[in-house]
Amino acid sequence: MIKRLPSLIHTGIPATALAPMQDVTTLPFMKIISHYGAPDYFVTEYFRVHESSILEPHILESITKNNSGRPVFAQLIGERGSDLTRISKELQKHPIAGIDLNMGCPAPKVYKKNVGGGLLRSVEEAKRVISTLRNSVEGLFTVKMRIGFESDEEFFQFLDIINDQKVDMLSIHGRTVKQGYRGGVDYDRIAEAVSYVKCPVFANGNITSYKKANWVAKKTKAHGVMIGRNAIRNPWIFRQFQEFNLGKNPYQPNFLDARDYVERLHTSMLNKNVPEKNHLGMLKKFLNFIGLSIDPDGIFLKKMRRAQSLTELFGICDQYMVHTEHANNPIHDEPFDGLLARPNRESNCS
Repeated sequence: MIKRLPSLIHTGIPATALAPMQDVTTLPFMKIISHYGAPDYFVTEYFRVHESSILEPHILESITKNNSGRPVFAQLIGERGSDLTRISKELQKHPIAGIDLNMGCPAPKVYKKNVGGGLLRSVEEAKRVISTLRNSVEGLFTVKMRIGFESDEEFFQFLDIINDQKVDMLSIHGRTVKQGYRGGVDYDRIAEAVSYVKCPVFANGNITSYKKANWVAKKTKAHGVMIGRNAIRNPWIFRQFQEFNLGKNPYQPNFLDARDYVERLHTSMLNKNVPEKNHLGMLKKFLNFIGLSIDPDGIFLKKMRRAQSLTELFGICDQYMVHTEHANNPIHDEPFDGLLARPNRESNCS
């Protein structure tokens, strides 16, 4: 029997979730996403779990100070049973929707430590960690995983663990760990998991627009869709998906809206104690994604990446988003073909 999740889901509409992304899904970003149209669920950046780990204050704030009205799942990454138990029990003292295990992060410096996607190298290790958390979590326990480490040969063995340990929800990124973010997403594997496991499944991976989200939901018959990197590019995507499924005309953000988004990123994440070059780097990280909908030739991205100051960066944004004949035109729904963002791999661990 499928257990009920904390839900704000409209009847008949697949649920949505913002994928956890390290150094991205912070409290300020969750607030920005909520301003433009919140998903049904949030998942935090991962809490690193080891012998001397604590609840990192800035991640905890995304739970305790989140006023979106949406349930927030706390994600953990680790392998030591005693420490996972300790941290999960500490987290359960806070207003979380549940505990989520990261079993898919593809960053080499993460999986080489046998955590995140590294757990998919061993069925037995994955079983041990999942069992440990299932026994220590009194409420909802969820898992986010990929379809395998180097291949998907053991995919159903991992799904058997999900069933045996009575996991409450499973999110699947339809690539292997070694694929990272390259190559196609195997939505057929996700569809097989939907039919095989006893809990709700969220489909994740390369969901680039509300139309793609709708296609993925129908193809996989998943309980919901989890969107990460493309929500950085288009924070209206959850609102658009909901409006589309309610039979409304989805909101079409224009270039001026995109400039407003950049300004919100700047003001909400600005820390006066951080040097300008650090703040500049943070904004460029987000603009690497936003730019994929701004200029099909990639000139905006090239200029933006070369900016040496905030003043110069905002001038470039104004040139392409405000002082242009296209200012009131909709930005591109999909990322332009041939343009590649260059994110830090660990910073987008989903």
